[in-house]
Amino acid sequence: MRRRLFLGLTPVLLAQVIAACAPVPKVPRRDGGPLVFPKPPDVPRFVYERTIYSSADVVPDEQALQFRRMLTGEARTGEGLAKPYAVAVHQGRIYLSDSVERFIKVFDVAQGRHLKIGTEDPGQLMKPLGIDVDRAGNLYVADAGAKAVLVYNRDGKFLRRIGGGRKEKWFDRLTSVTVDPKGDRIYVVDIGGVASDAHRVRVFDAQDGKHLFDFGKRGSGPGEFNLPRDVAVGRDDLLYVVDGGNFRIQVFDRNGKYLQAFGRIGRQLGQFARPKEAATDKEGNLYVVDTAFGNIQIFSPDGALLMFIGDRSEQDGPAKYMLPSGVYVDEDGRVYMVDQWFRKVDIYRPAALKPHEGYLVHASRKASAVR
Repeated sequence: MRRRLFLGLTPVLLAQVIAACAPVPKVPRRDGGPLVFPKPPDVPRFVYERTIYSSADVVPDEQALQFRRMLTGEARTGEGLAKPYAVAVHQGRIYLSDSVERFIKVFDVAQGRHLKIGTEDPGQLMKPLGIDVDRAGNLYVADAGAKAVLVYNRDGKFLRRIGGGRKEKWFDRLTSVTVDPKGDRIYVVDIGGVASDAHRVRVFDAQDGKHLFDFGKRGSGPGEFNLPRDVAVGRDDLLYVVDGGNFRIQVFDRNGKYLQAFGRIGRQLGQFARPKEAATDKEGNLYVVDTAFGNIQIFSPDGALLMFIGDRSEQDGPAKYMLPSGVYVDEDGRVYMVDQWFRKVDIYRPAALKPHEGYLVHASRKASAVR
């Protein structure tokens, strides 16, 4: 009977059922101390901190349920991830887009709770991909299905949308949205396609949604794009565009003027095979996810390779990736890496930051560390 019920489900519904009752995966144990990057004898800059697979990794376990599992032997379950794509973080609250389950999953580590955004109208999502947050915690979602950017407040209340109207078609195949740190502009990537010349970045006013200007077109020359993927805003308002089909990063000023490019196709560090998303830290360093390499490459603001984190692997584990897609750097310098295949988020802490410091600490744990 159970088999017949599952055979009647669509792939999307089946993924939702599996994700909704996923057992808590066991992260492979490591011996020999913490996992650090770069590896010795170099001075470590990042420490692997934890992995989030489901709500069970964030919501505190109840003692009564712990006791019951001890008696019955049943595994703890939580609401997992079906196909996570991008990640954004605001003061200990982790937002994850899920293109199969079609909403944003929120893991509030500081408060130990889990919630969803974009499940109901107004503001119901169709196929959320790239996401970002501004300094106030407002969430911006690039919805490829609705062909619009939807905006919510920190707790998920729908505020407004940009594009997606019947009379105006702003996007062909949007894939990501990035908020200017100043909070006055958003940069939306239109990836284009084989039959389209609309390979560009569209710029809008973040408050009223007014279209300001575009930059880029299909091509391989300076300032031209072939399947652009993402935009990251760095130091001095520099814009770093992941130019996926040209296997490079292009750098522009705030007004879309081309400045330089770095990277090329290859199999060596500092080169690219399938670059996807990017993020920056407070120093302006650039973090680029390469899906084919299974890692994050970290560059200086000028494009010099500094280090990398992670390896491609067919077996899950800390810093092991099969299909990485999203990356984010939070206010404390913690780095978040999404893997679609293993359905997880790995988190890395700056080596100079203590485990109980920063926003990504449950309130009870932070209080006990202060005593």
